[in-house]
Amino acid sequence: MNDDLDKAEAIAIKDGEIVEVGPERQILNKYTADKTINAEQKDVFPGIHDAHGHIMSLAKQRQNVDLRGVTSYDQMIREIEKHIAKNDQPIIQGRGWDQSLWGQESLPNHKKLSEAFPETPVALTRIDGHAMLVNEAMMEYANINDTLEIEGGVINLEKGILLDFALDYVNDQLPEPTKEDLKESIVEIQEELLAFGITHVHEAGLHREQLKLFQELADEDKLKINVYAMIFPTEENFEFAEKEGFYKNGKLSVRSFKIIVDGSLGSHGACMIEPYSDSATYGIMLRKPGEVQNVFKRVKSLGYQLNSHCIGDSANRVVLRTIDTLMKDIPDHRWRIEHAQVIHPNDFELFESSRALPSVQPTHATTDQRWAEHHIGHDRLHKGGYSYNTLRKKAGMIMFGTDFPVEDFDPFATLYAATKRKNTNNEPKEGFLPAQKVDYSVALKAMTLWASFGCFEEGQLGTLEKGKQATLTILDQPIELENDFAPNYAVLTLIDGEAVYDINLEW
Repeated sequence: MNDDLDKAEAIAIKDGEIVEVGPERQILNKYTADKTINAEQKDVFPGIHDAHGHIMSLAKQRQNVDLRGVTSYDQMIREIEKHIAKNDQPIIQGRGWDQSLWGQESLPNHKKLSEAFPETPVALTRIDGHAMLVNEAMMEYANINDTLEIEGGVINLEKGILLDFALDYVNDQLPEPTKEDLKESIVEIQEELLAFGITHVHEAGLHREQLKLFQELADEDKLKINVYAMIFPTEENFEFAEKEGFYKNGKLSVRSFKIIVDGSLGSHGACMIEPYSDSATYGIMLRKPGEVQNVFKRVKSLGYQLNSHCIGDSANRVVLRTIDTLMKDIPDHRWRIEHAQVIHPNDFELFESSRALPSVQPTHATTDQRWAEHHIGHDRLHKGGYSYNTLRKKAGMIMFGTDFPVEDFDPFATLYAATKRKNTNNEPKEGFLPAQKVDYSVALKAMTLWASFGCFEEGQLGTLEKGKQATLTILDQPIELENDFAPNYAVLTLIDGEAVYDINLEW
């Protein structure tokens, strides 16, 4: 994974570190080892990063109703009924619905949900995590009424729809899965990630209690995958950072905060400079500019990184200008813009001047293409939407993740979306905004070397070379990007020289 994408035949590893990479005859003649792995001519790559994912959210989702991929309101109700038949839960929670899959542009109404479940409180979060559909029983349970006002949130009683911080009001009243259930689910999820060759997840936002759970897993030596945790800017988390500094515990590391500046585009919550094309709203700025600056200053004083959720062009502009102003004295701050979905054409230069790093999710583009132009119009979409090639050129590098469970964490779908601008069904035929596709080498670096840089690990990870950690994956099939999407997976994944996933290659 160097600049020339050179290839080598063999690698020598000792005590979890790469000793040498070179021709097979040279390596075999120079070294002896207790264990020799025959890769059977398969491709070997540095361990893959998912630079923006949510292990905790996925673990919670697996305790509730999974509504990803449902194609109609009626199917959503049937999925809830099946869940109720299998689980004795007085309150029903679910996540994953997307009304655009139903052929519906506007957010749904609670009427059908209330009729189907008149006495059971039901709260269903949209796929993006920024909208929630609740039935009348949940409105009564959570005391949602016309006198309730929540800063940074929207409540539409008539439709039973809540947006952004209004979700927190409901979620804070809902029963949580047990700690043991969450731990068990996290362990299962990490096995699935390792089976794809994913060795690192940049966990995009944890509250203090959630971080404690990861700390416990690390203490118990159950955390095999590397987790680079971003923590929310709460007082508890600031106290943690002040006390611990840059925290490292086995595979868990913490040296960054995550701030959510606006909502999502699919829920009309992303904050836009001009109104949405299909709505009179501008979206929601969840934090005022002064508040954003205060968080930046406080995080800066701790020496931590700050990663900002910015989707709309207004939110991106506020944060980019803040970084450009506040960080002149720190040339290598590595502060990140998470998502960077819609950028005003005049603001791309701010990525270059501010040195902010874009952290994006290519499969968002191939999912959102169903409705993105309807929401923000042709000009905004084509001049500044999902502009990964432009962002890479202006910033010098780019990081790729999936935002799972919003999308699937399949890294090969990410590579395909980034280089072909198509989903795994090879749609759309000509690619979505094809001018913004990136080269194969760019896509690979965005998931290895550049993602390592984004979590301050480029000295130890991201390439296969002498002196770096032996964190790598052997893939079952060559990566195929020229034709239709081709599924792939790992046959062996090593972290620090240890086999953490193995389907029995010859040793």
